[in-house]
This record gives sequence, structure tokens and C-alpha cells, in this order.
Amino acid sequence: MTADSRVTFYHAPNSRSAGTRALLEELGVEYDLQVLNFRHNEQRQAPYLAVNPMGKVPAIWHRGELVTEQPAVFIYLADLYAAKGLAPSVDDPLRGPYLRWMVFYGSCFEPALVDRSMQREPAKPSTSPYGDWDTMLGTLVAQLEHGPYLLGERFSALDVLWGTALRWTTMFKLVPELPVITAYVERINSRPALQRAAALDAELAAAQAA
Repeated sequence: MTADSRVTFYHAPNSRSAGTRALLEELGVEYDLQVLNFRHNEQRQAPYLAVNPMGKVPAIWHRGELVTEQPAVFIYLADLYAAKGLAPSVDDPLRGPYLRWMVFYGSCFEPALVDRSMQREPAKPSTSPYGDWDTMLGTLVAQLEHGPYLLGERFSALDVLWGTALRWTTMFKLVPELPVITAYVERINSRPALQRAAALDAELAAAQAA
């Protein structure tokens, strides 16, 4: 790895950025870790707001530029380390489905999940970014049924994103524990890299709580 390929990763345990840490471990690359302590509200303090004015993680800094928003971070990292094989190339027929499901996470799944967790009615289907919950979830489940991975037989960065997200959302009962979802979560989170990332984050969370 050259110095030019190394990224700075802004992260907090037990947050959305856990998925990015899992991806970096799956890629098997070195990175500079900058840890934020949410217990001390460091994500809302001036030093980090100077990095990301939104005060959110994950964020990565690379070659003088900032990348935020989880799907964008995943797309960027998988393409940056293309030799690792976690993203279809631009001329691969799977590139379109890969981008579809990356963007679906942020444009449909997360907005639907927030409405559901807040127990509030979504906007009318004609104006809602995800239409309605049942359609959104049914669309995702139908894709998972093509398994074992979101791109069928091919494991990709998509599965790190969705495997970690569905683990948390089923744990908190926001997403139903359907057999196809449960099997997918177990399949992805049993991978050594994801287990390693989870163990590292557990140590980090314990240290912050001490």
C-alpha cells in the first residue's frame, strides 16, 4: 500500500460507522483511525465539525478531500481498493445492481426505518422517498431470496453494508426477523473480518465507558 492509498477514518463505536470499520477490515487494508466519543458529544464539537459540518460518522479523509454518507463511503473505499474484488467494475453487468442497492440503503431503507422507529406516518406514497414500508421491505426481501448475497453468488461491499445494518435493525426489532433476513445476517456477520471489527469495537466501547 502506498501512502496515497491510505485513508483517515472517523469512527465511533456503536454507530453507523461500525459498518465502515467492518468494510476496512474485510478489505484488509491499513487506515488511520480517528475515534470520536459520543458520550462526550465530540461529534458536535468544533474540532470534528471542522472536518464534517454535519457532525456525523462515518467520514473518511483521503488525498485532501472528505467523503461522507455511508453508501458513498462504501462505494469510494471498494473502488479505491478495487484489487480486493469487493466492487464490480464499471464495465461489469453487476455494476448497475451494485449501485442500485448501495443507494437504496440511504434513499429508501433508512428513511423508512426512521419513520418506523419514530412511529410516525410516512408521507403519501407519491412524495415519500420509499413509497411505503411494506413495498420497501418486500423489495429488499425479494433480492435477498436470490442469495446467498445481494448480487447472487457474488460477495461484495454491499453485503458488509446490509449485513451490519440488518444485524442492528433486527436486534432492535425495527426489521422483522424473517428467515431469509436472519440467515443472511448470520451468514455475513460470521465472516472473520466482521467478527474482528465487532471485537475491536467492543473493546473501544468498553474503554470509552470506563
